[in-house]
Amino acid sequence: MIIRKTRLEELDNLMAIYSRARQFMQETGNGNQWINGYPSREVILADIENGYSYVCLDAENEIVATFYFRIGEDPTYARIDDGKWLNDEPYGVVHRLAGSGKVKDVGSYCLQWCFEQIPNIRLDTHHDNVVMQHILKKNGFLPCGIIYVSNGTPRIAFQKIGNKKPVSDI
Repeated sequence: MIIRKTRLEELDNLMAIYSRARQFMQETGNGNQWINGYPSREVILADIENGYSYVCLDAENEIVATFYFRIGEDPTYARIDDGKWLNDEPYGVVHRLAGSGKVKDVGSYCLQWCFEQIPNIRLDTHHDNVVMQHILKKNGFLPCGIIYVSNGTPRIAFQKIGNKKPVSDI
């Protein structure tokens, strides 16, 4: 598989993947995370235009997943309750990860690719999104606390860092 930045002409493909992801969330007990058409066409268009939207292609060059990835601070992560981040070093952020349903474990592939870009990744997911929580834990992400997205609703914050020794072990 190949991961690359999304092209503007692929916007419709991405919207179809996000539509399928919303349906999958509903079917798996996560009916409150991506509601009211989130992520909107405007949000994804801005991701593409800003260079933060990525696609994962299979061997036939078909888009099988999409996600937002950016290296840099995310204002949503400035406050964390009921815990703390694993470190305060520069990090990458992953948002809006969704697969087409055609390739098994494509989410893990995308997360591993992000971790290869910077070995310090933060992301969040809804309490009801047990599928994503399982993927994150399987890939070495640790729950760190609770953050709040722009509409004020809570999310479980996760982080994965490289193989550095924890400060307490020095």
